[in-house]
Amino acid sequence: MTTRRRAFAGTLALAALVAAGASASATEDDWSALPRYAPQAPVSGTIRNFGFGLGGVLKKWEVAFAAVQPGIRFDDKLPTSDAAIPALVTGVTDLAPDGGEPIITESLSFYETFGYDLTSVVVASGAYETEGHSNGIVVYVNAANPVEKLTLRQLDGIFGAERTAGLAGFKWMLAGGRGADANVRTWGQLGLTGAWANAPIQTYGHAPSGTTRFFQLKVLHGGDKWNPNYREYVETGSKMIGTDDLQQVGGLRHMLADELAHDPYGIAWTVLPQARGIAGIKPVALAADDGGPYVAPSRASFADRSYPLVRSIYIYLNRAPNAPLDPKLREFLRFVLSRDGQEIVARDGGYLPLPERVAREQLAKLR
Repeated sequence: MTTRRRAFAGTLALAALVAAGASASATEDDWSALPRYAPQAPVSGTIRNFGFGLGGVLKKWEVAFAAVQPGIRFDDKLPTSDAAIPALVTGVTDLAPDGGEPIITESLSFYETFGYDLTSVVVASGAYETEGHSNGIVVYVNAANPVEKLTLRQLDGIFGAERTAGLAGFKWMLAGGRGADANVRTWGQLGLTGAWANAPIQTYGHAPSGTTRFFQLKVLHGGDKWNPNYREYVETGSKMIGTDDLQQVGGLRHMLADELAHDPYGIAWTVLPQARGIAGIKPVALAADDGGPYVAPSRASFADRSYPLVRSIYIYLNRAPNAPLDPKLREFLRFVLSRDGQEIVARDGGYLPLPERVAREQLAKLR
């Protein structure tokens, strides 16, 4: 098969996977199946929020909640996600809205201050294609590459390296370690034959960021040892582009269009907005487990969270083990996780609302 025919066949195969994923998602749990918010008790007082405004969604939740709980007021300081958990540690907030997962110093400092772990509540899913909204991760290969699907374990082998353990919160867990025998360094190790069999895999991805931290947590088991040939970039057009990089050659769009699109042996992970409109590359379906199922990236598979690398949006709080939750905080979070709260997420159009099953899992944390 010629390179062009192979690339076309690969595109058709992935299109079929996307169609299958979209069809399957229609039967998945849907946020609209959640019950409407029904107050369990009238509450009053002030709720302090410090962190990230969730692209305006937090304010919309507050306005709608105050309409049904008129005794509630909000005191918001919303400079950035980076301020959220430190505000909990220093006691200047009740809730800490955040677009990502804690770094080790955040989870450790909270534990050292209070003697127990931070409580997290997932309140929405990260975006599929809306830029700057904690987008889920998509893996791309050159369009000529025959690979159509990979597991997270294979991604660990491709992008990672031997490690003694993995990080879970601030715990160094031996279960997260692996040997050098799990490294995947040639395309033949992924089942490709002929000229591909001994071809080395060239890896590309993001430089240090919240998105990279998520990739490390989900794929590298919290480790920070990478394939030695890993080439890292930052989001094109973002504040992370260096002041000496006038042509933005350190940006992801340059990498995708000028490197991966011309490197048949390359593989990259990034977010969809950075890859939009770039020719010569194709996305790969992923499986969380070795036996599948393999799920192609699509708005539907992000919305139902069947795709393994969808991100989460959080509200963190300080709750001692077995301690009752402040009633006003519980009522507000119940509203956020109700049909009314998730409908606001859906209408806003940036983040994705939670499927019913996930929202109910989060509601159980509030008991």
